[in-house]
Amino acid sequence: MENKKAVCVISGGMDSALCAYMAKNEGYDIIALHFDYKQKTMNKEKDCFHKICECLGVSKKVILDTSFIANIGGNALTDPDVKVPKDGVKNDLPITYVFFRNGIFLSIAAALAQKENCEAIFIGVVEEDGSGYPDCSEEFICMMNSAINFGTGDNNIKIRMPLVHCTKENIVKKALELKVPLEFTWSCYDSEDEACGKCDSCRLRLKGFELANLEDKIPYKKA
Repeated sequence: MENKKAVCVISGGMDSALCAYMAKNEGYDIIALHFDYKQKTMNKEKDCFHKICECLGVSKKVILDTSFIANIGGNALTDPDVKVPKDGVKNDLPITYVFFRNGIFLSIAAALAQKENCEAIFIGVVEEDGSGYPDCSEEFICMMNSAINFGTGDNNIKIRMPLVHCTKENIVKKALELKVPLEFTWSCYDSEDEACGKCDSCRLRLKGFELANLEDKIPYKKA
């Protein structure tokens, strides 16, 4: 009998890495999916993706060029002329929001999942303790799941989002429990050598480690 399979969207960050480990823990044969969309830390994220996949022992890796996302522009992650905010101020729609990114990613993941006869898609969206992106909500993911199953003619693909209501503290603790190599993950929006420690993503990561009473092993720029 063939093992159950899942597409795991792995960005190189700790949320998606934990999701992939949770999928493996549930007995899924993992097909790891990574997107290059000309983000400012693209090379570092891809390097982390490869390291995570090696630790997981995944059966198949797929890296796709989605640079058209950068061509759309209008966000600080892909536009070299837009600086990544480091003031900690929360806005209704942050300039770091990449327009409909998870919608695009899930559509592509669905195509791969259907082709590979996968039962599930795992994605590490975090709604409650995240950056406030509209495409990270549970409601959005559920609606995408319905559209995907309707559009593929397959009512059996399940989008799994096990971290959607987790805090960063709980994510760090769960990652430690499952022995996720967080030192091989990257969260910084702006730097590939040393994390800036000041962008929204770095702040959330550091907060999670602090509340979990653990030390983050990745390098940070000195103040």
